[in-house]
Amino acid sequence: MFVGFGYDVHRFKKGRKLILGGVEITSPKGLDGHSDADVLIHALMDAMLGAAGLNDIGHFFPNTDPSYKNISSMKLLETVYKELKKQSFKINNVDMTIIAEAPKIYPHIDKMKENISKAIKLSKTRIAIKATTNEKMGSIGRGEGMAAMAVASIKQVK
Repeated sequence: MFVGFGYDVHRFKKGRKLILGGVEITSPKGLDGHSDADVLIHALMDAMLGAAGLNDIGHFFPNTDPSYKNISSMKLLETVYKELKKQSFKINNVDMTIIAEAPKIYPHIDKMKENISKAIKLSKTRIAIKATTNEKMGSIGRGEGMAAMAVASIKQVK
């Protein structure tokens, strides 16, 4: 069994959609980034890649490549899953935490799990998504952006 950890953070920007776990969430600001800036999926991809001993998402999907401009992170997640599958890895479970002062995440968690489940062929019962605030401390606490952390457990099935 192998375990990987991922972390991502993006600042808020007016005029952008807020996408988390492949779900568009009503918000006055979205996250700034080259792709759709889905911090939850970015952290998850890095956790999966790390567990497999592979490079990070910046290696696979560089922000200097215009083909990834505004791309759905769910498409990138499917690519990461295929890469792990190609190397005979099977995902055991994933555990993720979103850190943000707003908006409320809980109402969207089930749809996020559904999206992730489809993308990585993993039962929703093996996917955990939690949310917390930063207790008004630091840039996230001031509402300047949000972050996500993820852990992925995988095994090689050769």
